[in-house]
Amino acid sequence: MLELFVSAFITFFVVIDPPGCAPIYASLTSDASAKLRRDMAIRAIGIAALILAIFALFGNNLLNALGITLDAFRIAGGIMLFIIALEMVFEKRTERRESRAQAVADDDEAEDVSVFPMAMPMIAGPGSIATIMLLFSQYEKLEDQLVIGGALLSVLLLTLFALLAAGPLLKLVGQKVEAVITRLLGVILAALAAQFIIDGLIASFLPVLQNASEVPLAVLLG
Repeated sequence: MLELFVSAFITFFVVIDPPGCAPIYASLTSDASAKLRRDMAIRAIGIAALILAIFALFGNNLLNALGITLDAFRIAGGIMLFIIALEMVFEKRTERRESRAQAVADDDEAEDVSVFPMAMPMIAGPGSIATIMLLFSQYEKLEDQLVIGGALLSVLLLTLFALLAAGPLLKLVGQKVEAVITRLLGVILAALAAQFIIDGLIASFLPVLQNASEVPLAVLLG
């Protein structure tokens, strides 16, 4: 259980990236009052948690309705996470987040940033949605899913703390240290994504290889 919690916690932490969300939130809410910043941070976490819970509980049913196998989703989700990892290593993800935040900041009518862009797509984005669906499909026992949910809740609480302490945290950490941390997390995420892809490929092709090994050589040669 502890191993699963640590693995899920690290995965969610890397994908959601609380240290990366903090400076974006600080820049978006620089003109807001302390109470409004607190309310928007709590609202963003609550909405993101609801979105992720919906995909965790009903994501598999959606895949079944679309005729998509879990192994295919593991491979696709792994590829998606690997792309995110590459963007983290080369700081492309940070640039995209900053440009999105700037677009919101330039819009005078966009005062409440709790729903967009904070809750979605920054916290409950494609990466975190794919991760929660992958983990819930891989661990189908209720106790395992509760552990995964606990890991997600822990990361969301850390994200809430990072948003609330965004200003002081940014001054304490600094942009250079944040960039180093982001790249290290990107390397870890790349390894986790590769494991998802490997597991999906093995589950997809191992039965085919086993069946082929049972066929006599004369039949294969015609």
